[in-house]
Amino acid sequence: MSSSSPLLAELIEALRCLPGVGGKSAQRMAFHLLERERERGLKLAGALSEAMQRIGHCSRCRNFSEEPVCAICASHSRDRHLLCVVESPVDLAAIEQATGYRGQYFVLMGRLSPLDGLGPKELGLELLGERLAEGEVQELILATNPTVEGEATAHYLAQLARAAGIRPTRLAHGVPLGGELEYVDRGTLAHAFGGRLAVD
Repeated sequence: MSSSSPLLAELIEALRCLPGVGGKSAQRMAFHLLERERERGLKLAGALSEAMQRIGHCSRCRNFSEEPVCAICASHSRDRHLLCVVESPVDLAAIEQATGYRGQYFVLMGRLSPLDGLGPKELGLELLGERLAEGEVQELILATNPTVEGEATAHYLAQLARAAGIRPTRLAHGVPLGGELEYVDRGTLAHAFGGRLAVD
């Protein structure tokens, strides 16, 4: 985009780093902030600057944290025998909001994907191995996404757990609650059919 203001062009380009934001959306956001929300724009800039400088990773679970150990890992009310592995902090937040899970977490910050340069080292699996070796964890809950890479990651983690004498479990995948079979995509239906369980 051509602009008479290099600063405006820089702002638009900076906004494009957000997921799903292209040139037009970034331009619309920049103009909106400058036209109507200057005070909130300054607040946003301050919050962004502060967050980028002060938010790091928990030394135990790798989740985002301002402290060396996050609140979940530091909590004495969480069940230390349960460790749920997720791909991202967004997944952790979804589980916290939607379930009554009271165990602990380990955040991979990705999934095994050699083509993208993401191997065991990048996912912090050495740190996970150390946690499993501590002897507290009895069940490793594999909550990676049901993608090809997510399934491969879960398989790798299950082997890691078994080698440490820990029981690996996988989140159930299949037909959504309230869904009708005719509207479920073929892959999901095939996965649900293949993973069917006995009815008590």
